[in-house]
Amino acid sequence: MSTLPATERTRLGRLPDRGSFELTLIERILDEGLVCHVSWVHEGYPVTLPSAYVRVQDHVYLHGSVKNRTFAALAAGAPACLTVTLLDGLVLARSQFHHSANYRSVVLFGSCSPVTDVERKRAILAALCEHLVPGRSQASRAADDQELKATMLIGMPIREASAKCRSGPPLDAAEDLALEHWAGVLPVELGVGAPVADPALRAGSVLSPDVLRLYERGSWSLRR
Repeated sequence: MSTLPATERTRLGRLPDRGSFELTLIERILDEGLVCHVSWVHEGYPVTLPSAYVRVQDHVYLHGSVKNRTFAALAAGAPACLTVTLLDGLVLARSQFHHSANYRSVVLFGSCSPVTDVERKRAILAALCEHLVPGRSQASRAADDQELKATMLIGMPIREASAKCRSGPPLDAAEDLALEHWAGVLPVELGVGAPVADPALRAGSVLSPDVLRLYERGSWSLRR
């Protein structure tokens, strides 16, 4: 089992028993998430950018327009923090103080570097489609040369990171256990609704297997 080293930035100060540096857990959370938030300081101001992403081996990759000036700061190596959070349940306690959430999260520190090799860039963009919907890269057109030129692709290595998770029932104080208020967990799951066709869809087009498979499963957590 591979474990990342703890650093001053990744070491957990509060509730450290919920933390983990296990690489397999970190990768599993990253692979299940769909949106990350990446933060850095741009021209003296803090910036947080929500973004689709994909993990390929030991890097997390983001993409954006080459004309995006703040995104270009990341490509230039600005120190950054990337987070992914999966909400698994709302924890309802007898006391308002002990309400909480069941979750799995990853915090990743580092700097990004641009991907310049054309074929690698094309492969990672295809992997991003696969991350969103497995099988999608085979059910869509690949990026052409002009689209590749217009797209900035950057990767952050998974070297300085930690995971933090909470699961289980509420942790009410002993003196509150006799209260009549209902307490427990409301599970939360990202679901998949009925596909909505593009109004410009060609007549006779049918749902591709990748979309149909995901819709029939009904949950993003089961998309693989």
